[in-house]
Amino acid sequence: MEPEEDIHICDSAAADPPSRGPRPICSNCTRPGPVCLCHSLPAQPIKTQTQIIILHHPHEANHKLSTTPILTKCLSNSTAIVARKLKPGLSPLLDQSPPAIYLFPPTKASPAVSLSDLPSSPVPKYSPLVLIAFDATWKHAREMVKASEGFLSTFASRVCLDVDESASGGSIYDSELVLRKEPFGGCVSTMEAVARALGVIEPNGVEIEARLIRVLRDMVASQARYLKTPAKPRPKLLKKGKEKQRLKNESKNESISESDLISGHGQL
Repeated sequence: MEPEEDIHICDSAAADPPSRGPRPICSNCTRPGPVCLCHSLPAQPIKTQTQIIILHHPHEANHKLSTTPILTKCLSNSTAIVARKLKPGLSPLLDQSPPAIYLFPPTKASPAVSLSDLPSSPVPKYSPLVLIAFDATWKHAREMVKASEGFLSTFASRVCLDVDESASGGSIYDSELVLRKEPFGGCVSTMEAVARALGVIEPNGVEIEARLIRVLRDMVASQARYLKTPAKPRPKLLKKGKEKQRLKNESKNESISESDLISGHGQL
């Protein structure tokens, strides 16, 4: 069910349901009328020393729960680029090879500085900086980062939020409602990731982070009114091959009965 659509209850005797016209869209926040966020947005976009660039995957750009459109409304120095990778000629700012950081978890091949360690790292803390974020599903984001690293590696440092891949996914609004499922603990929306990064690298970062998080919470609360049930954080899932191997190893020590499989104790 699309949360923004009106629900029409028709009399059973009616021959045809009433036709639905286009949903009214707010010209300012570009969200459907029932979930308009204009009352939550800053009266004037927040100014930052940091330039924020968000690479927005084409599929995510059309997603109704994407936080990038609201984020760019909140920050005066933010730009969204709809593309699958960063490359020369795509951004005049990045073509100048400015001091920059990009947000993404580390890999063995591409280590990252933890956000909590950023103040003590060689990356300058309180200076004009470019912050790059990727807005996509995790599968697409990995592809985007991998495709962009050849370009980014010449001037940008990789920075990660503190995550726990062994924990189930969630975000700042776990206690209120999880609107979208995340693969592991520490995964957050683009807006939250940028807010947390600005909280560290901006001189008045604590205030900026708080203002952005307040808008995000309002967005979640307004969207939640149109959901029948909240999305539950999904546990970390093993690849099929690894899961089968795990079950095979377990079977050496104890047999797994069919009833256990049906009840979920040994789900494949």
